[in-house]
Amino acid sequence: MKNSNELIALLDLKDEGNHNFTGYSVNIGSPNVFGGQVVAQSINAAYRTIPKNRFLHSLHSYFLEAGDLETPINYHVAEMRDGGSFSTRRVTASQHGKTIFILAASFHQKEQGFEHQTKLDTGIKQPEDLLSWDDILEQFGDFLPKSMKYFLSIERPIEFKPLRIPNPLQPEDLPPNEQVWFRLKGDNHQKLDIRTKQEILAYISDYNVLNAAFNPNASTHNFGNTQTASLDHSMWFFRDFDFKDWMLFSAESPNAFGARGLSKGNIFTRDGKLIASFAQEGLLRPKKK
Repeated sequence: MKNSNELIALLDLKDEGNHNFTGYSVNIGSPNVFGGQVVAQSINAAYRTIPKNRFLHSLHSYFLEAGDLETPINYHVAEMRDGGSFSTRRVTASQHGKTIFILAASFHQKEQGFEHQTKLDTGIKQPEDLLSWDDILEQFGDFLPKSMKYFLSIERPIEFKPLRIPNPLQPEDLPPNEQVWFRLKGDNHQKLDIRTKQEILAYISDYNVLNAAFNPNASTHNFGNTQTASLDHSMWFFRDFDFKDWMLFSAESPNAFGARGLSKGNIFTRDGKLIASFAQEGLLRPKKK
């Protein structure tokens, strides 16, 4: 995928009737289906059954099986409840007769109320002062491990600029956090409705998230010698937003133990508006030599 138009097409499922939908997959450098894709496609399926005046405010999901990149994914939506202000849906994704993913999502009609939010750290480097993944590949590709070089060479509809670039040739333990500026590639950002923007944001939220849990042990453990997988993923959506400028993905990891690591954090617009929070626990299982 090269731009946001191709990403939107990927997330737009085929309606098979009776709350059943079909989606397809794109390789992002992993042998299995990207978790963010399944989350976003499940949101697309759930939204097809929701009244137009209600919008996603939270989701909680579990990854049960690795997805097959070559096989269509079947999504079924169960209508759990339509109340006076909230609607709840359960989405089940399956392949080869097995459930690979489940999602529970809640939708809320717009209401007025008081507000507060955590603040964006305004002292961090701005994206203009940082290298993107494409820049890293171009400048340091000949020195990168083969697996990292391959991952960075995949065309993506999102541009990422991490605030910190670890040296893979001299790994060291790092603080348990990860901050990455990101923006969409393409020029149709002003035309997107809130539903599509939430699907895209959910897709992006599965990138970079486990790095924060890796970092405190990065001198000895990495994605090459550790078996990793997303186990669950939750998100809370707060405010409307657009993709016209860079946004910040900011994660921290309070714990890694028992071959699992937890990461949580926030997503901000560049001007400091908090638009979403997320949490994910992932498998971090050291491979046996």
